[in-house]
Amino acid sequence: MVQLYNLHPFGSQRVVPCKQEPAHFCCGRDVLFVASAAASCRVEVFAVRDQGRCEPLGSFATLGPVLRMAHSEAGDYLVTIEEKSKATFLRAYMNWRCMSAGSSRVCVRMVGHKMEESYGETLKEQMSIVEMPLSDPPLCISCCPVNGDLLVGCKNKLVMFCLKYLVINQNLTVLDFERSLILHIDNLIPAEVAFCAGHIAITTELDVLILKLVQQSADGTEQCAHRVSTLEKPVDGGPSTHTLQLELDEFIICQKPVELLGEESKLCEIPVTLESTELPTEDTKHFQVQYLLFRRFTPDQSPFGFCEETKLHSVQLLPVYQTGHEETGNKRELLSLFCFFSLPHVGYLYSVGKLVELISTYQYSEKSEQAVLTPQFLHVITSENLQCFTVRCSAAAARDEDPYIDTTAKACPPVALDVCTLRMQLFIGPRAICHFKNHIILLTKANTEDITERRKPTRRMLSRKADSIKSRTNSESEPGWNLYIINTVSTIQLYREMVDYSRTYENVKTESCIHLLSEAHLLVRAAIMDPSFLKSDEKEELLRAFRESCAALGDCYSRFDTKDYHLALPYYRMSGLSMTEVLKRLVSEGDEIQTYERGFIFYLTHSLNEDLNEELSKESANKVLQIFYLADPVQLPNILCSPCMRNVCPLTAVKYLQKVEKIMPSVVLTLTKAFMALKIGDLTMYEHEMDSYKETILACGFIGQPKLLRQHKKGIVTPTEFAVHLKEMQPGLLVAATVALHENSKIELEEADTFFKMLSSNSENTIPQLLVDFWEALLVACSQEEILQELLLRVTSQYVWRISNKQLPETKPLKTTEDLINSCNHFGLIFPWVTSIMSVGSPSDQDYHEDISKLQSLLCSQSINIASVLPVLEPLTEAGNVGLTIHVLCSTRLGKYEEAIDQLLKSCPDAAVLYAQHELKDDNRAVWWNKLLPELCKRTRLAGNDCPVLISSLKAETLSVVATELELRDFLSLLPEDGTAAFFLPHLLHCSQKKQLT
Repeated sequence: MVQLYNLHPFGSQRVVPCKQEPAHFCCGRDVLFVASAAASCRVEVFAVRDQGRCEPLGSFATLGPVLRMAHSEAGDYLVTIEEKSKATFLRAYMNWRCMSAGSSRVCVRMVGHKMEESYGETLKEQMSIVEMPLSDPPLCISCCPVNGDLLVGCKNKLVMFCLKYLVINQNLTVLDFERSLILHIDNLIPAEVAFCAGHIAITTELDVLILKLVQQSADGTEQCAHRVSTLEKPVDGGPSTHTLQLELDEFIICQKPVELLGEESKLCEIPVTLESTELPTEDTKHFQVQYLLFRRFTPDQSPFGFCEETKLHSVQLLPVYQTGHEETGNKRELLSLFCFFSLPHVGYLYSVGKLVELISTYQYSEKSEQAVLTPQFLHVITSENLQCFTVRCSAAAARDEDPYIDTTAKACPPVALDVCTLRMQLFIGPRAICHFKNHIILLTKANTEDITERRKPTRRMLSRKADSIKSRTNSESEPGWNLYIINTVSTIQLYREMVDYSRTYENVKTESCIHLLSEAHLLVRAAIMDPSFLKSDEKEELLRAFRESCAALGDCYSRFDTKDYHLALPYYRMSGLSMTEVLKRLVSEGDEIQTYERGFIFYLTHSLNEDLNEELSKESANKVLQIFYLADPVQLPNILCSPCMRNVCPLTAVKYLQKVEKIMPSVVLTLTKAFMALKIGDLTMYEHEMDSYKETILACGFIGQPKLLRQHKKGIVTPTEFAVHLKEMQPGLLVAATVALHENSKIELEEADTFFKMLSSNSENTIPQLLVDFWEALLVACSQEEILQELLLRVTSQYVWRISNKQLPETKPLKTTEDLINSCNHFGLIFPWVTSIMSVGSPSDQDYHEDISKLQSLLCSQSINIASVLPVLEPLTEAGNVGLTIHVLCSTRLGKYEEAIDQLLKSCPDAAVLYAQHELKDDNRAVWWNKLLPELCKRTRLAGNDCPVLISSLKAETLSVVATELELRDFLSLLPEDGTAAFFLPHLLHCSQKKQLT
């Protein structure tokens, strides 16, 4: 559907001072080219100044009447199709600007002709005409706006010429062409072609085909095209495309309409063969053809016109470039590409870049003659009007450029938004149109009845004859012509008018108001995406208008009850407005009760739940509180915990919370009331609320609203007053709540570290005891192996640091070693031999008993990775009995039992047997006789009676175990030769009796 508004996109208009009647015209950069009618064979050139003023630059002669002409911005050349003696010629006019300097010298050369360096100075001062001979007459032309390459349409083929920059010498570069590629397309006579960045659009009278030249990979050797042989056939099995080209005397046979997009377009039954014609070099590019779109129409049977009048026209490829890249020469980064073509009564706009899809359909009020597409508008001429439509190119391109559009961060009006007619300007007999920058060039003729009569096509509509591309006018019989240059108003001026117009719909038609503001937004967005935007004098004003349009759309989606109410949030974000400013726009002053729509509530909810660096004033915060109490009372606890609501009146908050609690009580609501009670300073109310639930339930309640404990300020975690109070009065609840937050992915481990450090006001390098309590509690609850090992390493490091630095914790630990052993699998029972060693330790070790026993308990479990903590344990290697236990525990965990026995016999022989009894079992029992027995015998011999501990260790347990485990012969072989028989005899008898019993 096309909506009609009566706006004013057209500004002043001037008459172009042509000496002869125009036959064709085109624009380029800052100039207008006008080809005169058949008699004069000249092209007039006009410089277009501010406000559309045209100043003649000069003129040059052509070989004959100009049938088609086009200007290339890249290379700044003019290319024409000219006719002379019933033959057509393709010519390119280079360096034509030298005419304005008064030079009349012209050089005519063949394409590819080698230019000698001696001609350097001459070439600078003369216009060059490049002749491009073709085997078939040229029918249509198109220049690529990206790189200046030229595409020529001939019968059954398209010829591509690459623009070349030839360096003659240091001061002179000359343009030339190289015929590089021919696309052979059987049974196709192109009426129009469009060429842009390797994309080719071809129209016949009723068919549209869009192709893309894809460069093959380096190892590709074939220049191939997709060849297909199937097409959706009509029900009656009618003729193919080839048959449709036949001229019938009485009947016209038409196939039914077809639209094939993307990969399906290969089924169009139009084979394309590529022929490379450039000289092969290392840089030669090899292409293949990718089909993008095929569409076939049928003659119009509507009441608007006869079937003979149905012909496609105005095919165009429109590039949109990346935003924010300054235009330097021809190097602009292509972002999106669009294709437009039109029937007499309907126009079609497709996106053919990353995705091929129909964007918009334009229904004209009367038969169209020609149309021209720009990034902001579609201009269409009919027999009596110049019509201006909006387009959706900027909406589609914005989504190609920014992946965050259509999220809560950014928004843009939808591509599917209905287009609208901004203006239908009356003109007498519009005949042709072109556009550049903010100017429209329009050719009109007065005697429209004669024109209409003469332009009626013959019944041979399905064939394309050479005479159909001749000039449509005859200056001798039709003197009533005018060539106008019409200025479109500035983007800002039209934007302001659209915004003012939208206000007339604010209270009547919600959809129309949003539609007009969306059009205004897209208008500004298109201007910002233009490559010239960075150099524009209106840059700051356009950016301001963009933010204003976002704010206006945010207002609409906040005030109106629409299905797209959620768009209020991204539009307000893009506007740059603070929450206070939005509140001023939407909330009336005073205590009167308003009705608030979903969009406004959605915006407030998301904004308050995010960690913004904005604090609302007391009045604004209280107003927000009232809004949510009326609109969504369930959200009150979440809203009150927002950093933005820091200045809210706690008494007012408690009053609202009490009302909500009667209807929907919850733990989070109770905790929020307790928080507000702390702000008031009412500890009685606080204790009453905290006593309402058990501590475990309260800890889980913080999961529902973590901001009760911590908030973010400029990206830094900050404890709340509630957390500070819990640290002093209920540290166990604080730790349990933080563990619950971590286990429910509400806080990261590093965040928790920062939280507890800030809570304890410790320096960055000091670990507070409350953080150690958190790590210990998290070890009980956590099940992720990676986090477990990190926690084990952290607590180990802290225990070692305190023991080695003789540093006591600043607060009493929440859990003792016994508590951890009973509740956590990662803390093991301390081995008896460890206890034995510690029983003879120094009295100073008792001051750090908890840290020592927790560390020993960790090493007695099987959870910790010993290899990873060895560097951390290094400071304790010389720490007396504590260091000995740590050293032996590590050796044991690493399977170094003999090393552990050496350490014990050297430093604490009393514990050697206890160690062996506990550790040397099963597969390790052989250590008893292979290591312990020989070592005890050796040390006893050396010490004699001075070390009774060694003798008792040997006699009490070691010999008994060995005698029990070994055969008599093996046992005897282990005994020392100089040993006392009486000492070993009881054990020998025991071993002998064991043998007899078995």
